[in-house]
Amino acid sequence: QVQLLESGGGLVQAGGSLRLSCAASGLAFSTKAMGWFRQVPGKEREFLGAINYSGRSAYYADSVKGRFTISRDNAKNTVHLQMNNMGPEDTAVYYCAADRHSALGYYEYDYWGQGTQVTVSS
Repeated sequence: QVQLLESGGGLVQAGGSLRLSCAASGLAFSTKAMGWFRQVPGKEREFLGAINYSGRSAYYADSVKGRFTISRDNAKNTVHLQMNNMGPEDTAVYYCAADRHSALGYYEYDYWGQGTQVTVSS
């Protein structure tokens, strides 16, 4: 049974930082590209970025480029999302997802976490 469990969400002031983690189990984590997404109620889910299986390559949506960084620890089956210089527009539920591919660019996410709430106060 595949499980993706996000943690690290919470309340942060504008300009602050937060680091989310996603712990994976039940899948060959080190062979999967991993992605991060967020969603605000009433809006479509937004892609934030992804990292390839080895962690050597990542790319980001323009909305978070330069502020957010994705990293992974394959020894711990964990992927992280470091968020800096946050603003109220970053308030959302954040999700991690596992791609069926190892490389980037496919956007075929088979497994999703349940999400963690991030709230940025102004």
